[in-house]
Amino acid sequence: MTKAVSGFSKLSKDEKINWIANTHFSNPEEAIKTLKKYWNSDADLQKLHDEFIENTITNFYLPLGVAPNFLINGKNYTIPMAIEESSVVAAASKAAKFWSHRGGFKASVINSEKIGQVHFIYTGNKESLVQFIKEIKPKFFSETESLTKNMQKRGGGILDIELRDKTSELEDYYQLHVNFETKDSMGANFINSCLEQFAKTLKDEAQKSTLLSEEEKNIQVVMSILSNYVPNCIVRAEVSCLVSELKEDKHISQEEFAEKFIRAVQIAEVEPFRAVTHNKGIMNGIDAVVLATGNDFRAVEAGVHAYASRNGKYSSLSHAKVENGVFTFWMEIPLALGTVGGLTNLHPLVKMSMEMLGNPSAHELMQIVAVAGLAQNFAALRSLTTTGIQQGHMKMHLMNILNQFNANEEERKQVVKHFDKHTVSHSAVVAYLEEIRK
Repeated sequence: MTKAVSGFSKLSKDEKINWIANTHFSNPEEAIKTLKKYWNSDADLQKLHDEFIENTITNFYLPLGVAPNFLINGKNYTIPMAIEESSVVAAASKAAKFWSHRGGFKASVINSEKIGQVHFIYTGNKESLVQFIKEIKPKFFSETESLTKNMQKRGGGILDIELRDKTSELEDYYQLHVNFETKDSMGANFINSCLEQFAKTLKDEAQKSTLLSEEEKNIQVVMSILSNYVPNCIVRAEVSCLVSELKEDKHISQEEFAEKFIRAVQIAEVEPFRAVTHNKGIMNGIDAVVLATGNDFRAVEAGVHAYASRNGKYSSLSHAKVENGVFTFWMEIPLALGTVGGLTNLHPLVKMSMEMLGNPSAHELMQIVAVAGLAQNFAALRSLTTTGIQQGHMKMHLMNILNQFNANEEERKQVVKHFDKHTVSHSAVVAYLEEIRK
């Protein structure tokens, strides 16, 4: 059992590493060597990384790849993707190339509102509260002017403040439900600062109000926080072409491919066990671009999966149809992203990723990210309904297996050649490696 440590955060970086190495590892020197191997040789760059989070001991690397040939709204993009899973970048690139010859992807931002809430407990008469909030509503705006001034210059700010009665779900529970527009900023700090001022205004004004009784003035603010569920921050991505243009696999006709593809999507629409994996494939593409551009993939994941459950049952985010001989595949998805603030101005590779994309606005980045998710979903469904998912995935995974067993260059060549005509599996690769090593 590990001993507790006191004052760990006050230790120097080397002291933290020494404590961890000597407490948790059988070979402390090797542990220290491994941790320091991943430090950046540029001291200033390493210091920058150290200050992103707390108790930093080293850097944890993810590969940064690119998927070229994305034609989105008539404009070509090379999309950066940070991810550890093999075949994701290859699949996105293949889907991008496929649709670049069929008109490319179309994308549009339907809405970009974000949500914040002040959650509070009120035990008095509801009508008195309604009148009180109506009376002080202008003060919510006036007392946050110093916070909203710069955002308003960029066309954003507080859109509306609504009192919501949630007492049917939780006794005495009400909320201020607030809509925000944050333009190119993700806006978390802006939204939370506004909400905390709303909470202060709510409590202060309650004490002075003539509409509330002495007992009703005792409003208890529980918390003030933004929501990562953004059902009014929606982007649509789609592709379409004639069914006759879907021909690519010689083993299946265009019509059969379209029919099987649509059936696969319909299964994900009605079967939650399939929908979770279906949507995970979409998030392979989305998360990779969100990470590469310095945005919060955990917030995106939480919001997306809540949206997939909005009708009371977890379901597919993407949809497909054939009408009048035209195949259409599309998705509407909530994405709260930013292109200013946070890591976008600090992380050197995030800045490069943004420049690679042409320094997009938040709306343009939303479109790019949604398209990456749709492309990933298309590639996965195309494999599932034709050759099967494992054929391409396991061939991409082959290099990981060879690295795991320290295969040399000659062994790699022999294994790759052998499995060009044989099914790849972990056990088969290990057995063949053992055979050629005898």
